[in-house]
Formats: sequence, structure tokens, C-alpha cells
Amino acid sequence: MKQTDFENKYQSFWAELENRLNINLKAYTGSMNQPHNKAVGVKKSPSIKGLAGRLNSDIDLGKGFPENYRLLCHHLSLARSRHYSPLLVDRLEKLVINTHQLFYKRKTHLLASVLIYFTSGFAQSVRKQWRWVALSGSLFFGTFFAMLISLQFYPDMIYTVMSGEEIAKMVSMYNPQTDIIGRGRDSGSDFEMFGFYIFNNTGIGLKTFASGLLLGIGSVITLVFNGLTIGGVAGYLTFIGYGETFWPFVSGHSAMELSAIVLSGAAGFMLGFSIIMPGRKSRLRALRDSAVKAVYMMYGVSTMFLIAAFIEAYWSSMAGIPAMVKYSVGIVSWLLLIAYFVFAGRRNAAR
Repeated sequence: MKQTDFENKYQSFWAELENRLNINLKAYTGSMNQPHNKAVGVKKSPSIKGLAGRLNSDIDLGKGFPENYRLLCHHLSLARSRHYSPLLVDRLEKLVINTHQLFYKRKTHLLASVLIYFTSGFAQSVRKQWRWVALSGSLFFGTFFAMLISLQFYPDMIYTVMSGEEIAKMVSMYNPQTDIIGRGRDSGSDFEMFGFYIFNNTGIGLKTFASGLLLGIGSVITLVFNGLTIGGVAGYLTFIGYGETFWPFVSGHSAMELSAIVLSGAAGFMLGFSIIMPGRKSRLRALRDSAVKAVYMMYGVSTMFLIAAFIEAYWSSMAGIPAMVKYSVGIVSWLLLIAYFVFAGRRNAAR
């Protein structure tokens, strides 16, 4: 095909693509040069967080963009192989480079957004809702420790939260003579248990969160019930002398799992109390606004449950690891998690 025929055939395609790129690149560079303070004319380079959000919202690559990019690369290859004029080849090269940069920058923003969320956004959202976190933590850990301590003096109280069959199964799982601590005789492989723990943990979290829609009462009941049950298990096993197997087993994943339950309760309270105390908003609008914030927090909570399930399946049940090592890992996990929620994202927030 002659160069003139080639250009006539694809000229409209290249022009349309160039026009779209010019619009999108202006939106991209324009967002980078927005004045931070119009009064003094100070310009500030955007943070990664702001840049990711602007690219996701301002740049519209259009439908079929990947296919158009591949077709453009093919055109460049043909122009080179057919030895078309350097002017045409140079035009196509620039078009390919600009298209490539814009296309792959957008892809990297998903990763950037995820990174931003876990390095700052999640912790910031938890700190902003510290009142609900404190309420949820008080209910859960208050009942947990109350039950744990009470069972050292009144062990029969365990029957108020568990049936005889459940108690027998629990005792069997943490018997020092059992082959694999923390699992029943019919338990599967580590991978199967990993799936089971994910299902179980996320189930608890979602129930605690979603039940908050019942004016927060559902979250209260779920938190208290789980606090009494988990505290009952810990207290009863400690009373009968199985603490030497139980506490090393749970120490590794306790930070992630228990904290995630508390945060699920906090997110549930955000939903429930937005209905009770909507302020100047309508109840529906208040619920919608709170739901956005609560779901944003629950992304991180779900990840915590996932991490807890992984640790429980692959680390907690490992035999041969000294108890002190597991305790040390557990303590470090708690300290790191607390430090994360206290300090992560503070520098970005200050800006």
C-alpha cells in the first residue's frame, strides 16, 4: 500500500486519537498544576492520593482504548517496515508513546490507590471514628475479660454460652495430647482450614457490621455475644489447665482477628446511629453518607480477617515452635497494629 493511501485510510483514526490524548493530557497536567493557595499564588505538587483520584475521575480513555492502542502500534510497525517518510513515522511514534504513557499510568493508579489506602487511608478512617471504636472495644473486650475472669471462680458459667457438646469439642481441640492443636479430628489440610477460617471470620465481621442497621442494637448484641463466647473459651480452657496449648495457638492471630471484630462493630454503630441521630440531614441521606465511610473502613477490616485466617491456618497450628516464640510474635503483632492505627497517615493528614 502506498503511503498516501495508508494515510488517507487511517488519518481520521489518528486525528481522533490525537484529539482525545490532547484533552486527557491537559486534564492530567492541569490537575498537577492546580494552585494550592489562590490568595498567595502558591502551587503545590499533588500528593499521590490526590493525583490518583484526579486521574481516575478526570481522564476518560474511552471505550476500546486498549484495542485502539494495539492497532496504533500495528500502524507504526507497518510504517517502519514499508519505509514510509520519517515525518509519518515520527508522528506515529509520538502518538504511540503518549498513548502508552497515559494507558499504563491509569493502570498503575489502582495499585497506587490500594497502597495509599493501607499506608494511610485505613488508619485515618479508624482514628476519625475513634468514639465508635472505643464503644465497640469496650463492649467486646469488657465482656471478654469479665467472662474470662469469672470462669476462674465459677467454671460452670461456661454452660450459659456453650452447650455440653460444644464444650467437649473445644476441650478435644486443645487437648495437649492431640496431634494438631486447635483443630478437630476431621479437620482438613492447612489450605482447607484457611478457607474455613476466612468464611468463619468474615461471617462474624459481616454480622457485626450489618446488624448495626438495627439502630445499633444488633451490633451491641453481636459484640457482647462474641465477647462472652470467646472469653468463655479462653477462661474455661485456662481453668482446666489447657492454657499451655490454647494461648500459644491464639497469640499469633489474636491481634488481627479481635481488632477486626471491634472495628466491624464500630462500622455497624456508624450505620445505626446515623439513623438515630441524622443531624440536619434526612435519615436516608445520613445513612448513605455513613455507609460510604463505614464500607471504606470495612475494606481494611476484611483484609485483617484474611490475614488472621492465614496466620491461624499456617502459623498458629504449627507444632514444634516454642510457646515463647509464639507469644513474642503475638506481642509484636499487637504493638505493630496499635502503632499502625496511631501513627499511619498522620503526616499526610497534617498536610
